[in-house]
Amino acid sequence: MSFLLPKLTCKRDVDQAIKSVAEKVLVLRFGRDDDAVCLQIDDILAKTAHDLSKMVAIYLVDVDKVPVYTQYFDISYIPSTVFFFNGQHMKVDYGSPDHTKFIGSFKTKQDFIDLIEVIYRGAMRGKLIVRSPIDPKNIPKYDLLYQGI
Repeated sequence: MSFLLPKLTCKRDVDQAIKSVAEKVLVLRFGRDDDAVCLQIDDILAKTAHDLSKMVAIYLVDVDKVPVYTQYFDISYIPSTVFFFNGQHMKVDYGSPDHTKFIGSFKTKQDFIDLIEVIYRGAMRGKLIVRSPIDPKNIPKYDLLYQGI
């Protein structure tokens, strides 16, 4: 399903998307097109893109083609999904130590839809961090890897 969503292939494309997407939640999925879990999340993103088109813009970013952002967001697990609103990085409290990105795939389309609605409403109120509406048992667990420590 990766072919159904637009791809950003260089740093300039990612910068442009962050700057130009206004009044919508920008979703950047960092991963690889040939990874099984990335294909799973891409399927969910593609199926919900049309329904959420008034409040979200979804782009796929290959971690190998944009190493600057891969390092900046500390993408050590793929897929990782990062959210922006009007150029501001939106953080989400998933009940894990890392609020900057969602790691792994969403279990259901509804989990993704609920998360986008909460981020959108919070961003419209000027919040930079929101609490995740996703059931904690549907959030993948992982150990944080700190590189270079």
